[in-house]
Amino acid sequence: MNKYLILCVDDEREVLDSVVQDLSQFEDDFIIEGAESVAEAKEVIQEHAEEEIKLALILCDHIMPEQTGISFLIELNEAKETKAARKLLLTGQADLEATVEAVNSASLDFYIAKPWHGSELVDTLTQQLTQYMIENEPDLMPWGRILDTEKIFNAIADKRSQFGE
Repeated sequence: MNKYLILCVDDEREVLDSVVQDLSQFEDDFIIEGAESVAEAKEVIQEHAEEEIKLALILCDHIMPEQTGISFLIELNEAKETKAARKLLLTGQADLEATVEAVNSASLDFYIAKPWHGSELVDTLTQQLTQYMIENEPDLMPWGRILDTEKIFNAIADKRSQFGE
């Protein structure tokens, strides 16, 4: 089974630690990394790309010192290597205009408001990762036990019917 990266980006260490802790149930099947800045996030993505580990999902705060989360997500959406990744904004401070810009440029898949509930965050990531796997992973079967089983098995059945199996 291929390994994939889940990256959380927030310049507040306590928030970052809390998000990473909420995602601990994904640790057996994904690499979960945290970054406190866009620059650090870019390094993490590059390091994993060198090991042929693709970014499956990024959860990014909006207000950060050197670059906003939305502009970073738009940048990732424009890069061939990270275009397919699911991009989620986790923030309490994004203005409506910036959020609409990100949605309209197809670089934002989901918006989560702070403060969040751990179970809702896990449910959202499960759905987003399921969609990512359906769109990008050739061997879906192993993901059926981890992600949204019904959607994964429906996608497997759809692929088989397309190829007349």
